[in-house]
Amino acid sequence: MISGVIMILTVIWVYQSLMKVKKGNTLWWVAGSAVLFFATLTVSDIFCIEIIDALGGKDIGGEYDPSLTDVGDRKTQEAAGGLFMPFVCELFPSIIGFLVVAVVRTQFILKEALTPANLFSGIKEMFISIKDSFKTSSN
Repeated sequence: MISGVIMILTVIWVYQSLMKVKKGNTLWWVAGSAVLFFATLTVSDIFCIEIIDALGGKDIGGEYDPSLTDVGDRKTQEAAGGLFMPFVCELFPSIIGFLVVAVVRTQFILKEALTPANLFSGIKEMFISIKDSFKTSSN
């Protein structure tokens, strides 16, 4: 759920950046950003599953199959990760996906240097435009 909200905000952010620099193929860039976010999310989720299974003492060998849908036996509150691992595995993939899209946006769309200011530029304007979209005009 959190990943979906972050992905939507990320795609809106990329779209507004594309409109700002008047770059062509807007739909392709936005769709590519969403696909890149989902790919990064998938890889990060697999990484988190491996960490949880390793902390739980499972034998991660050749015959081990970490299914993304079989999470019933991953009770991390009692395991070595405690309450920390569920938070990490919920937020880590979304943050990594956002950062990967931010790097692509900065390097290939805006063609600017990779600095923290450039990576996160336009986020405030995005939230302001979302807030303004809910305003109604009274006649």
